[in-house]
Amino acid sequence: MAVKTADTRLEERWRDILTVHAHTMCEIDRVLHPYGLGASDFEVLDLLATEPPGKGDQCRVQNLVGRVHLSQSALSRLIGRLEKEGLVERSVCAEDRRGVWVALTPRGRELYAEVLPLQRAVLERMLAERVG
Repeated sequence: MAVKTADTRLEERWRDILTVHAHTMCEIDRVLHPYGLGASDFEVLDLLATEPPGKGDQCRVQNLVGRVHLSQSALSRLIGRLEKEGLVERSVCAEDRRGVWVALTPRGRELYAEVLPLQRAVLERMLAERVG
């Protein structure tokens, strides 16, 4: 019988976290698919919808990098697709022409409000099953 070391237990906990994350992301993808969204799409919409007021409901794209689990180029492509679908709009930052602002459109806010309860229900169910 193998004795579990502290390293082995740590590695098992890490793998459990990764498993919960992967299963939860897949379930969110499945639930949001009929709405044309995936888990990463929702994360961006969620961050934009919950951005603190005072910025004219805009968020600098650079501020999203690191808050979503995507590379900067993947995030740019995702925002481009969301823009093409009419869910967000981009504009150039007047103070810094290199900066790009992104904001939810009314259609984006409407879709976000519709799918938010679905995503939260998945989180509640998946995390209760795994962590509880």
